[in-house]
This record gives sequence, C-alpha cells and structure tokens, in this order.
Amino acid sequence: MKHHTALDICLRPNCIEAGCDEAGRGCLAGPVFAAAVILPPDFRCDELNDSKQLSEKDRNRLRSIIEQNALCYAVEICSPEEIDEINILWASIKAMHKALAKLTVRPEHILVDGNRFRPFENIPHTLVVKGDGKYLSIAAASVLAKTYRDEYMQNLHTQFPVYDWASNKGYPTKTHREAIKKYGITEHHRKSFNLVERQLVIVW
Repeated sequence: MKHHTALDICLRPNCIEAGCDEAGRGCLAGPVFAAAVILPPDFRCDELNDSKQLSEKDRNRLRSIIEQNALCYAVEICSPEEIDEINILWASIKAMHKALAKLTVRPEHILVDGNRFRPFENIPHTLVVKGDGKYLSIAAASVLAKTYRDEYMQNLHTQFPVYDWASNKGYPTKTHREAIKKYGITEHHRKSFNLVERQLVIVW
C-alpha cells in the first residue's frame, strides 16, 4: 500500500467500482446502516477519510459533496429484529447487499471495508481491513452510513430522550446502560446484545 495523505480513488482503475461500509455494528439500539458508493474516476477530495476520524460537522459537509459528485449511491438498513434474527455480522452484510441492489449503475467490482462478506450477484469483491482509511469509495460509504445513522438516532431521541441517543447514537455509554437498567428497553434495542447483566422486558 502506498503511504500518502490522499486516499486512493479505487483498487482497480478503469473499472466501475463500488465502495461499501456500514455504521452501527457496536450499538445496543437502532438499525445497522450500510452504504454503497460509486465515485467518478476523476473524483478528488483530500479531506475525505474514515468517518471515525472526522468531526460530525465535517462528516455532514462531506456527505453533501459525496451525494453531489457520486455517479450513484445508496443507503440501506437492517432492523434490530433482523439483527437479532441473523446476528450483527450477517445483518451488516445484508444491509450492504440491499444498498448495492439499489445502485442505479451496476458495479463491476466491489470494495468492502472489513474482513467478511458474502458474494453479491457474482460481482467480484475485495475485502480491505480498515479500507475506509485507504480508498475514497469506502471512505465515502463510511461517511454516508454514519451520517444517515446518526440522523436516524437523533430523530429517535425525541421519542425516547432518557437514553440520550442524540449524544451516544445507541452506543453502549454509561448513560445509555444506566437508562436501560432504570427504564427497561424499547422496540429499538437489540435483544440479542448484552444490554445489561440480566434480560429486560420491553416497557415502552
């Protein structure tokens, strides 16, 4: 891998390549979100990086740049019910498949962040660990998945303010876990996850 500040646009030049990433795998509540993005070959954006390395303000600004410049993109989810049924790994991959299926341009190759995937429609794919810090298309997917998910959890916060989802976005913070102990869980919690020491009933 070349060492430079700018990310590589793609793995295979002269190929329609889709980058895929997800957000929310480690959360206790809310869906897992996944995005698929195909960028034009001349796309350049030095600021674009792994979404976890960016501020919320920068992610939201970059989201607009990605949406305006991408050849196509799609964002999809798997619900807490799907996560509980098939586990978070396969739910993440299922959400990626849903996003890929919604692309208006069919990719010839798929770049996937991480080390696990299931083939999608016989399109070749490459797994890239920490790919959101190496390739622009994965970084773009990372930003879209993260910003769409954060927005979703902020909207849910208005209905369930005690869990502080506006701040923690469903991740297992101390505030979130203490609220679960005190108030129980909602329909948005992942019941297959270790929410607290003992299983709780839904109280909302």
